[in-house]
Amino acid sequence: MGFAENLLRGAFEKNVLTYKDRAFCQELVFGVIRWQALLDWLIKQKVHEKTPPLRTRILIRMGLYQMIMMDRVPPYAAVNESVKLAKALGFKTPDVSFVNAVLRAFASDLENTEQLIARIQKEEPSVGYSHPAWLYRRWVARYGLEKTVKLMEWDNIPPPIYARVNNLKVDRDKLLERWDYEKVKWEPFTASWLTNVEFFRIEPSGNPEALGSFKDGWFYIQDPSTALAVMMLEPAPGERILDYCAAPGGKTTLMAQLMKNNGFIRAVEISKRGLRLLAENCTRLGITIVEAGDTPPAEGEMFDRVLIDVPCSNTGVLRRRVEVRWRLSDLELSRLVSTQNKLLEKATRHVKPGGLVVYSTCSLEPEENAGVVNAFLSRHPEFELETLRQLLPFEDRVDGAFVAALRRKAS
Repeated sequence: MGFAENLLRGAFEKNVLTYKDRAFCQELVFGVIRWQALLDWLIKQKVHEKTPPLRTRILIRMGLYQMIMMDRVPPYAAVNESVKLAKALGFKTPDVSFVNAVLRAFASDLENTEQLIARIQKEEPSVGYSHPAWLYRRWVARYGLEKTVKLMEWDNIPPPIYARVNNLKVDRDKLLERWDYEKVKWEPFTASWLTNVEFFRIEPSGNPEALGSFKDGWFYIQDPSTALAVMMLEPAPGERILDYCAAPGGKTTLMAQLMKNNGFIRAVEISKRGLRLLAENCTRLGITIVEAGDTPPAEGEMFDRVLIDVPCSNTGVLRRRVEVRWRLSDLELSRLVSTQNKLLEKATRHVKPGGLVVYSTCSLEPEENAGVVNAFLSRHPEFELETLRQLLPFEDRVDGAFVAALRRKAS
């Protein structure tokens, strides 16, 4: 879960809103964050003098986003509500008038705004598709312009909801029957890496976590890309598994499901909130083989398989981690690579000879992926690369993910 999502969820917990209003608020907040570079560029086309203060600019961004990105909001309503909000926030009269004037100027000339957007997306794609210039340049060098534009378009589209059937509690047909009763629209999702597990894209009429089928643990909300690491780990009933960086539990609970809740999973997570979420998910899904804690296994404690899902740049999931694109930097990438190397070193100490280690990220960046794996293999001849795979949104139509399976030699 991203920083912006955590803040918004905290705000929702303090304020009672209908699901419809919550959905509108979330789309507005996340959309403004995703598109802020383009929105600020458009504002500059109308405001040629000094850049407005941040509070004022944010309010104009919100009104402008509703006009150009949310078809269900009439322009006059976006203007009027923005002005009301400015007054409610205690803006001084000149600032309220400024917000009103700028947004009315946009509202009266939306056709020209659409032309401006088309022009900047062609002339300066990083601004037109609202991504940092340094990241855009990296992607163009690696993927070319056409694929980079598709990737940026992907990042700017709110993600759908995917559900994994929890066959520890229910079979596919029974869940679909209940979804029909709960007025959930569904369609199957298949992919080459998904075996012995079923995913659906769903459209509930309200909050999916309010569904009885969710509360009863009949499904888990999870992007199909996150299942790749577990599929490559191939956990089996009766095995001992170490899961490093386990929260919130999507991979952990999928492992338990494939193990038929038979065996042992040691889940390591340093975040107290993450541990709480992991415990809640295991309880809801009827999983009893997971032992979770914030400390790594004791020296010498060994496992059949190890999954290490490291903290990363999140460049494969920017449509979900909406604020990441604006706080990430080359320096942050270097720091992450250092952390990833250390975590992989720690995790691999606990795999038995002949056992498998799966290293995974939700990053698209080579330094965090093959770079970390190759550096590790150069230091550890007792391991060999068994397989690796990179999922790319513009090819696989799921979030980006990288997974490498490393086998510890038997002797």
